[in-house]
Amino acid sequence: MPAPKRALTAAASAALLLGLLPATAVAAASSPAPAPVGSTAGAAAGGTADLQRVRTRVSLTGTHTWYRQLYRGLPVVDGFLVRHTPRNGKAATVVDGRRPVPAGLDVRPAVTAGRARTAGLAAAARLAAQDGAQRGAPGKRPLPGGPAPRVSGDARLSVVGGAHPRLVWQVVTRTAGGGSIRTLVDARTGSTVAVTRLSDGFRGTGRVFDPNPVAALRDQRLTDRGNKDYPRLAGAYRTVALDDLTDRRLLIGRWAQDTNDDAVSSARHRFLFHRDRPGFEQVSAYYGITTAQRYLRSIGFTDANAEPQRFAADAFADDNSYYDPETDTISFGTGGVDDAEDLEVVWHEYGHAVQDDQSPGFGATEEAGAIGEGFGDYLAVTLSVPRGKGYDRPCVADWDATSYTDAPHCLRRTDTAKTVADRTGEVHDDGEIWSAALWEVNRTLGRVQADRVIVESQFYYRPDTTFAQAAQNVVGAARALNGKAAADRVARIFAKRGLLGKA
Repeated sequence: MPAPKRALTAAASAALLLGLLPATAVAAASSPAPAPVGSTAGAAAGGTADLQRVRTRVSLTGTHTWYRQLYRGLPVVDGFLVRHTPRNGKAATVVDGRRPVPAGLDVRPAVTAGRARTAGLAAAARLAAQDGAQRGAPGKRPLPGGPAPRVSGDARLSVVGGAHPRLVWQVVTRTAGGGSIRTLVDARTGSTVAVTRLSDGFRGTGRVFDPNPVAALRDQRLTDRGNKDYPRLAGAYRTVALDDLTDRRLLIGRWAQDTNDDAVSSARHRFLFHRDRPGFEQVSAYYGITTAQRYLRSIGFTDANAEPQRFAADAFADDNSYYDPETDTISFGTGGVDDAEDLEVVWHEYGHAVQDDQSPGFGATEEAGAIGEGFGDYLAVTLSVPRGKGYDRPCVADWDATSYTDAPHCLRRTDTAKTVADRTGEVHDDGEIWSAALWEVNRTLGRVQADRVIVESQFYYRPDTTFAQAAQNVVGAARALNGKAAADRVARIFAKRGLLGKA
């Protein structure tokens, strides 16, 4: 049975945007407030590290402003600061992730950008080869064979702070079907400092399946049959409204943007394909992303990934899908069931895009990665609730999973009894710990209230948020939105699973 699908490590969701390397701990939330844009951050950051505003997001309980750390105009890898300003008039809190940089650090490179690009390409090729050797390893979906990685964009001169400060080139490579890899190359010696995967593989109107044929028809006997359209699937199709289109012919709208090379078009906006036509997956992805954003807006979140989310359906011939933070694009594979046919795969990947928008750089550690996978599964399930007519609600991607699981088919579940004692160190396995807790919160508070609390809590994530910190954020959001009694009930859920402890 193929390994669980991977939904791109959001490890550096806005890694390039912030100049972040998925990495280590940040200082406590009581750190000094950020300096104005363009001013010296002072001794707390070391040397003359400036702060530059990256983005501001507004949630139900406050405003969240992210800054990147600069040193002499260069981004400091993993250097950031975020200010959370509550709406209730209380004092703002600051999460300070600035890295100390000595004032005398030389920022004149001895290695050219071209040499750094060559080193980055070689490092990405080695990582791709390692992935190929690990094909079939538990929890992994390695890069498919085929074209070698290619460099995407220029090498970017940056600074690494902390215990071993140095000048580096950041080089990003794109791989066939596997997303982006970033290499840090020492700008003085040309040696490779670190290689980090920014994105990893997982899987991923008109006419659509809503949410998928297995759930709609309650039929575990359905199979892909080589992408054929056969009579038993007829009852699973739904003709639905494609909302918020902004292009005259293409699947481009306020919340989703089709980037396929063979993008389907219709002068009348009629995209009535069956699954044996390439356009079917494009329509499904557009519809899934748009309905997810419209739902978030309906429960109060008007500033959580509120932009046209780029997607590419049938992007590569592998049984994976992923969100790539470097390009802000969701790519869906065609191995087995074409991933974008299953809305629960679309919604899982969209969950990564939402977290990336809420908390740049989120996913820097295994626990943070597991939280990301767990939330993606939870989002898929909660969005399916009004569509699946009660059929095995906690099951994620029942249609997509027909290609790699025995009946009853599920990629993963959100109703396990897992606790932190069941951790394996693999983000998808451990994601079931987090998704199970969130699903219990859903069953306790009710779907809409739980979704509001959970999404709100993510505005307060930091790149390396732990289970305990994330649980405390959810409890805090429950208290702010629903009162102490609700917060206490949520706290008991997390405590029972060993997720709530001292951050």
